[in-house]
Amino acid sequence: MAIEIERKYLLEAYPEDLISEGTIVVEKEEFIEQTYLALDGDQELRVRKITDLKTGQLEFTHTFKKGWGIAREEVEYAISEGLYDQVVKAHGAIPLTKKRVTARWGSTIIEIDDYAQISLLVLEVEFPSMEAADGFVPPAWFGQDISTDKQYSNKKVWRDLQLQAGREA
Repeated sequence: MAIEIERKYLLEAYPEDLISEGTIVVEKEEFIEQTYLALDGDQELRVRKITDLKTGQLEFTHTFKKGWGIAREEVEYAISEGLYDQVVKAHGAIPLTKKRVTARWGSTIIEIDDYAQISLLVLEVEFPSMEAADGFVPPAWFGQDISTDKQYSNKKVWRDLQLQAGREA
């Protein structure tokens, strides 16, 4: 099983100025619909519908993750649109939706998630090793490091959406 190593930061504002001046170079913009099929302790099973906002191309994924914090086990693979539609319809949950901007900041790839249903901006950086993650010094504009703060996890945000809609998660 692959290990995903990432740090997450709570952005106070979308970095428009850094994009317009070229400090951040946008490479891709996507709209993501994310539905959790099973949650158990530190394990999660989810599906995603990912729309490329430039081309309209659709991608569907199925992901298993295990663990909390900076390093987690992850298995992700592509699924068909039909399978995605079938499991989302059978589950009947409200998907978590967000716009994701993938960009380059110097030699670092960053992902900025702007959540549609709540006021939340999160910046993520993935790393090849724990040493690289531990040695990373973010600039002040990244904001607070929320890598180990469970209240900002996607599954917690998704679960809260279900509860607000009167559904069990």
